[in-house]
Amino acid sequence: MFKHILVPTDGSELSQETARQAILFAKETGARITAFFAKPEYPVSYYGEGALIDPTTPERFAELTEQQAQDTLDYIANLGREAGVEVEKRSATSDVPYQAIIDAAIQAGCDLIFMASHGRRGFSALLLGSETNKVLTHSRIPVLVYR
Repeated sequence: MFKHILVPTDGSELSQETARQAILFAKETGARITAFFAKPEYPVSYYGEGALIDPTTPERFAELTEQQAQDTLDYIANLGREAGVEVEKRSATSDVPYQAIIDAAIQAGCDLIFMASHGRRGFSALLLGSETNKVLTHSRIPVLVYR
């Protein structure tokens, strides 16, 4: 059956619950997990004269998103450690989360993507909602959708 599961996450409550269920599934099937977080690109806005200036530099933005990624992935790694399930952590910067998820699954050699069915909109739900539909549509790797 499935031996290596990609679990994309954004750190939301729904994503954390999905990760808990993925850990249980992996434990039951003897699989290992790769937890994945897609970090957003630095937002560049062009407004012409009188542009709103974001006080966050690209470097600082990268630091903040990297810290968010590590905190989010550490949560899953800790769940795995407690359950005796091997968890590898990965992240990538991309403004196309569904493609980053598929690419991460391919690069890690995963044979299943385990993700939430829906979520909130916006930055806090970066990997959920319509991203699930896009992964389902474009992935050649099986996708288990947790509701």
